[in-house]
Amino acid sequence: MRTRRLGRSEVRISALGFGAAPLGNLYTPISDDDAMTAVDAAWDAGVRYFDTAPHYGLGLSERRLGAALAHRPRAGFTVSTKVGRLLEPHPAPTGSDLAAGGFAVPDTLVRRPDYSRDGVLRSLESSLTRLGLDRVDIVYVHDPDDHLGVALDETLPALAALRDQGVVGAIGVGMNNVAPLVRVVAEADVDAVMVAGRWTLLDRTARPLLDACARRGVSVVAAAPFNSGLLSRPQPIDGATFDYGPAPAAVLDRAARLARVCARNGTLLPHAAVRFPLRASVVAGVVAGFRSADEVESAASWVGDDLSASTWAELDAAVETAPDIS
Repeated sequence: MRTRRLGRSEVRISALGFGAAPLGNLYTPISDDDAMTAVDAAWDAGVRYFDTAPHYGLGLSERRLGAALAHRPRAGFTVSTKVGRLLEPHPAPTGSDLAAGGFAVPDTLVRRPDYSRDGVLRSLESSLTRLGLDRVDIVYVHDPDDHLGVALDETLPALAALRDQGVVGAIGVGMNNVAPLVRVVAEADVDAVMVAGRWTLLDRTARPLLDACARRGVSVVAAAPFNSGLLSRPQPIDGATFDYGPAPAAVLDRAARLARVCARNGTLLPHAAVRFPLRASVVAGVVAGFRSADEVESAASWVGDDLSASTWAELDAAVETAPDIS
């Protein structure tokens, strides 16, 4: 599987990245064995980039990912984690994190936003302990929507200092929203931005961000290519989700149009979805969340198999003529 460098850094990521949120029991639990099997399948398929965060399962994702990679050569893989949320003992646990965080784990811990320099150092130290690693390759500032000023003035400079010291290889910001990321690219010295759900076969609203990154020499990591599962099946299903909620009618209509184009051209909607972000040269890789070996193996085969130019042209036309979803 091909790799690309992030920005001007020496860090490289594989075209397909393993999104480890499901290893933290996102929405529903998986077993330790299933988590290990999914990571092993990714490795066997050539995936060498693994993305996690303290937020995912209140640290469970980091622990499981670290255990799954422990017997692999450290120089052979790239790991990213995130800062901005410290995990602290929960003063009044309810028994489950599902309602508060979306993960099927006990809520013995609670997330506290902290984008300060001290918060960065504490978060990274704890992540390294959970991962069982002496370093991570990439650190993203995680969802600083309500803390963008602090992220620009304090979080990113702290990460830049760690990069200058060789503690981390590359830094960036990961968000769902495009406008703040455009500002980050304009004002900060980042190697990459991770944009979730906004540069997909269905939702292409990150175009201004890609243009800004191309001008500044910043790489894009496109996450959530299936848009919360809407594009993960050959045909959108009733009750499908988009942006972690029920898919609006216009979104379902667009997804159905895309599915019909794929069927006419002998391919599958999820194949087109996982390949789409890589059409842009500024996109270094696409990151999808996996909870089973079968999911990983399918995505890896799709990443390595491009669609024809005529199929892409039909898919582009289907989006351009569909109802607006912005």
